Amino acid sequence: MTEEARQMREAGRWSDRAARAARSRWLPEGRRGPMPWIIAIMMFLTILAAAAVLSLSHALRQMHGELRGGYTVQIVEANPALRADQTRRVAAMLRAEKGIGGVAVVPEAQLRAQLEPWIGTDSPPEELPIPAMIDMEAAPGTPPARIDALARRIAAIAPSARIDAHERYLGPVERLMRALMWLAAGLVALMVGVTAAVVMLAARSAHATHRATIDIMHLLGATDIQIARLFQRRMGMDAIFGGTIGLAAAGAMLWLLGTRMSAIDAELAGLVRLPLPLMLLLPLIPLGGALLAMLTARITVRRALERTL
Repeated sequence: MTEEARQMREAGRWSDRAARAARSRWLPEGRRGPMPWIIAIMMFLTILAAAAVLSLSHALRQMHGELRGGYTVQIVEANPALRADQTRRVAAMLRAEKGIGGVAVVPEAQLRAQLEPWIGTDSPPEELPIPAMIDMEAAPGTPPARIDALARRIAAIAPSARIDAHERYLGPVERLMRALMWLAAGLVALMVGVTAAVVMLAARSAHATHRATIDIMHLLGATDIQIARLFQRRMGMDAIFGGTIGLAAAGAMLWLLGTRMSAIDAELAGLVRLPLPLMLLLPLIPLGGALLAMLTARITVRRALERTL
């Protein structure tokens, strides 16, 4: 081994020792500095916003399939016998109609159970008649003129009948849910940007604080990549710790909200409930946050070191 090679090897050993010694004192230790807790807050908010995006997207997919082509025929007739006869004849006509499927007469007992919170149980059926309801589904692409012609045929059997499209009274709810979904998606993007900005500021601050130590390590033979790895490692550890705390807090919050929503006996509440397969995607967010923190710290420190040369 030549003298020059021996000196280079010795310089490399000194740089490695200096790097190992600096790891514990350059940057704040995880759990001691503010960085892990800031990342925990960011991850908490990001996971909640991402859960809202996933649940609303799942609900919109289900709702869109139920709204498209869905209609309800209401037969408003005070005479119970006549109402029952008209309902039977209209349902038979719809079942025989081509392009119309899913014809189902809603039981009167189910309608009274849904109206019970408002009308109570003291009113006899003959004193408070409830319109008969028939649910049906039209084939995709059915023109409105076909529905209008069908409404006229239904009116010939039951003059008091009317057809209501599900999309007409649930369309505003769908648009509201879609707007909330995009708002939550915007919050996710904002939190990702804020997290990257916080890591960048922390890396710049640590670089400026330990500028003298970095110069000494350069004199000992340490490369920019070795120095950047120190920042990358510490930021990654802080991000993993903070992401774990944020995930645990967000999981507890989502579990609490899930139990509250389970107690609500409403169809829309069931639609926005986050299913288990989508919930399993949430732990990927802290992992992505740790990778983002490491990459941001590496790029920030490398650029700072290039400017100081």
